Amino acid sequence: MSNPYVLVLYYSRQGATRTMAGLIAKGIEQSGIEARIRTVPAISANCEATEDSIPEHGDLYCTAEDLAYCSGLALGSPTRFGNMAAPLKYFIDSTSNLWLNGSLIDKPAAVFSSSSSLHGGQETTLLSMMLPLMHHGMVICGLPYSEAGLISTTSGGTPYGVTHLAGQQSDRPVDDTETALCLAQGKRLGRLALQLSA
Repeated sequence: MSNPYVLVLYYSRQGATRTMAGLIAKGIEQSGIEARIRTVPAISANCEATEDSIPEHGDLYCTAEDLAYCSGLALGSPTRFGNMAAPLKYFIDSTSNLWLNGSLIDKPAAVFSSSSSLHGGQETTLLSMMLPLMHHGMVICGLPYSEAGLISTTSGGTPYGVTHLAGQQSDRPVDDTETALCLAQGKRLGRLALQLSA
């Protein structure tokens, strides 16, 4: 059996959500538990393309086993019309066996997102990711207002989970406040994963 870990599972098209995943993973590891970063393959609207089991570059694709044996989960997606991206939902829709087995019950979960505009549906995207996690019996871990950045931010960050404002061209880097909130969310999730698995 492997050491306990928190799974950081994301989909990213332009790279911002991937950057956030790395920062959240760093925060998780600062709490004293391993972070395992995974992604999901893109899907096609025309046909289901067969992807290699290992991508040519970037993070490995998530497996059902990665999810089943995690001690906690951080789930991230860019905003797509106020909802999570289709590739991430496609993966989550394939986890019925984990639901039937109760594999994720009582494990902590956090969500994060990126959008091109400040009012581009960040909070509804976070909520859309929470719903299947609640069906799995996971314990949702938000971001408390003890994090001063939630009060002062002029870009991303919500009590539902950390967010990033990527800009219209998706070229705005993750700023200092967003970075601090990513790290804080990772630390909190890692700490809760250790407490709940003890």
